[in-house]
Amino acid sequence: MSDFTDRARGALMGAFIGEALGVGPHWYYDLDELHKEYGTWIDDYTEPKPDRYHHGVEAGELSQQGWIIQEMAKYLIRNKGYDEASFCTMMDEIILPQVSSEPMGGRGGYTSQVMRHLYESRIEKGLPWSQVAGIGDTTESLERNIPTAIYYAKDMKNLCASITQNTALAQSDNVTGSLSVAFNVVLATLINGEALNGDISKKLMDKVHSGELPFHAVTLNDLEAPKIGEKAKSNVGLFASPDALLSPGYMARAANDSDIIIEPAWKASIVYGMPCAIYHMLPTAYYLAARFKDDFESGVLHAINGGGQNQVRAMLTGALIGAQVGLSKIPQRFIEGLKDHEELLKISEQLVAKED
Repeated sequence: MSDFTDRARGALMGAFIGEALGVGPHWYYDLDELHKEYGTWIDDYTEPKPDRYHHGVEAGELSQQGWIIQEMAKYLIRNKGYDEASFCTMMDEIILPQVSSEPMGGRGGYTSQVMRHLYESRIEKGLPWSQVAGIGDTTESLERNIPTAIYYAKDMKNLCASITQNTALAQSDNVTGSLSVAFNVVLATLINGEALNGDISKKLMDKVHSGELPFHAVTLNDLEAPKIGEKAKSNVGLFASPDALLSPGYMARAANDSDIIIEPAWKASIVYGMPCAIYHMLPTAYYLAARFKDDFESGVLHAINGGGQNQVRAMLTGALIGAQVGLSKIPQRFIEGLKDHEELLKISEQLVAKED
């Protein structure tokens, strides 16, 4: 297995592991209650308590979003890439029949706001796909496209085009689209062997200026002022600014700056925010993934023990660290503890088979 394949498979399995770790302790915003129910340090898969989110899901089992990521990976393998028409068919035939318009319903015991809106629009109202995007500012489209980033990791233009188009189908907010594409660009960059450090944003901005990434920028490559009297480039990109590409570098600098102290590391969730919105999720995931760049276990466990929307935090952190350490350096107990882990491993292998 090549280093690239190891990192790509590590990214997908890392996302699955983080998602499954969050099934039990998901959405405890009162940390005292979380500690009462699960102890002061969660270090393995757990089951949800009665009447909580994901009721009925077993320890180590994926809930709804993890299953959607799994189905997205299988779709990309079958279809040999992304196109909008076949994706919409897959959603209509496989995904939407198993979700719900009720929060505490659907596969996995919970259906998110974005997926509830899609269910209501497509199943209950029968609206065309061109009219179903909602205003949700959460990470569902970002999560769904983790396999897309892996599949197109060596083709940034197709990666950005596919994820931009796919996100817009479900979530209409341009900032959410920008952040979703940016995260998956960072993920692909790590899969390609770059480091998650303070220099990553400059490398991404070089790709903006070369036209490889569709973000607007008027500054020079080093963020210096544009030249007086010079017009901005006409190809300003799909997104209003490049800021979504700049934040990972700042988070990585914070993680490696000895004067910035967040101890224990799980308290990054308090610093950057425990709620579900994408602008709370990404800073903590970037911070933890940079701080624990070679320690998958510590990274995902600090993500889980931060409470709040810890399931997504651990999923994104797991993907980012998995992309750095590779599948070979993810502790075996996390892989073997996943329900149907052999099938998930096979999917991760098939998703990147074209690169071997």
